[in-house]
Amino acid sequence: MRYAIIGDIHSNLEAFEAVIADIKTRGGFDEIWCLGDVVGYGPEPHACIEILQQYRHICVAGNHDWAAIGKIDTSDFNHDAAIANRWTARQLTNTDVSYLQKLPVKLTQGEFTLVHGSPLHPIWEYLLSVEGARDSFMYFDTKFCLVGHSHVPLIFQENKNGTCLMIKVPESLRLGVENHRFIINPGSVGQPRDGDPRASYMLYNSDDQIMYHYRVNYDINITQRKMIKYKLPSPLVSRLNYGC
Repeated sequence: MRYAIIGDIHSNLEAFEAVIADIKTRGGFDEIWCLGDVVGYGPEPHACIEILQQYRHICVAGNHDWAAIGKIDTSDFNHDAAIANRWTARQLTNTDVSYLQKLPVKLTQGEFTLVHGSPLHPIWEYLLSVEGARDSFMYFDTKFCLVGHSHVPLIFQENKNGTCLMIKVPESLRLGVENHRFIINPGSVGQPRDGDPRASYMLYNSDDQIMYHYRVNYDINITQRKMIKYKLPSPLVSRLNYGC
């Protein structure tokens, strides 16, 4: 089975479509595993939900998904994110709202736990340090955990002796190593923050237990023109150029 591991689409239709097209050139996928924040920031929330639902998939809730349907207060967001999320809420159909309301905060699929933030705080926590990851390994029972939220491709490895380290995201990672557990972030489809503006995703082949990481170019200008048209905050528009 082949699984497309994606997260933080953030209403960026062009980036999402580019990722789907790229995966299809690599042999396609059997199922999408989405790590939350389908909406927020970008100009096409309804379209992104609609496209995701066209495929066999599972998805967990992200903080922007919850904010868009009133499950958390946008006062917890920075100014620009709050403006964008209030705009997002007005674009959602009743069907979109129902879909987002039903998203779980945590899912288990075989050897994988899926959350948006962290296994300790599934909606909000940013896992960006070894210290945070070390604590998180205690809060899931599976061998692997997939996370999003930080918009940065990252891999944390826990060894048999309990030590934890951050390893550079390789083009491919063999997961069938006996004594290692991993927390894996595939990066963001719609708003990367690691200095690379290309959409980021991973593809997992369960037959050989290898996780592949890919970056995809998309037409950022199209997304930006839509954001300007809808009067979304200008810092959200410009940051797409820089992957920050």
